[in-house]
Amino acid sequence: MPERSRPSPQNLHLVLMLALTFSTGIVDAVGYLGLDKVFAGNMTGNVVILGMALAGADDLPWVGPLLALVAFLAGAAIGGRVLRPVAAGWSSRTTVLIAVVGALLGIAGIGLFIADGTPPPPWELGATLLLATSMGVQAAAARHLAVKDVTTVVVTSTITGLAADSRLAGGAGQPWIRRVSAIALIAAGAAVGALLLMAHIGWGVVAAAVISLVVAAIGEGASRRLRRRQSSATS
Repeated sequence: MPERSRPSPQNLHLVLMLALTFSTGIVDAVGYLGLDKVFAGNMTGNVVILGMALAGADDLPWVGPLLALVAFLAGAAIGGRVLRPVAAGWSSRTTVLIAVVGALLGIAGIGLFIADGTPPPPWELGATLLLATSMGVQAAAARHLAVKDVTTVVVTSTITGLAADSRLAGGAGQPWIRRVSAIALIAAGAAVGALLLMAHIGWGVVAAAVISLVVAAIGEGASRRLRRRQSSATS
């Protein structure tokens, strides 16, 4: 590909994180609709559900949201530990972590197919554990990559920025394309996840796994090309 037609690393990273945002929407739809009202990526939702359940609200689970919260924290801690020694940006460690996300989602998806649907309690908690751990790892990788306004797992801050920096609020301008894209893609992912759930609970998880693995492959390829160019420029 000619140099001038190759996207910049920043633009490529934005596209890749937006793709993961879409896959998060799929995973959260599967978790909430198919795994007893559990969010795998949106920990704010789990904390709120957990609080209401502990207060005695009817028909709200607490074991699943609590397990998801703990698993997410564990995944984020692992991701942070792996990436701490390297500078911000895409590295081989980022590739490994995103590939691990894809592998965990793939294992969960295959398990759901083997179970021929949602496993009976308490075995469904195993799927919750895998999904939430994978989203924690992904969130840590996205945080280290530091693509502004795109955390891949939540869009509350993005929505806040979209409103607070708007002309209506007196702002002079903002990166509205990336912000609107992140919001729209997580919603679109949730819609796709809900539709795939009608066919089988495993399809959405497998789709998210494929997206993660493709993102890892593209990110690694781009990172290697960038390192080669930098090495040629300094030699």
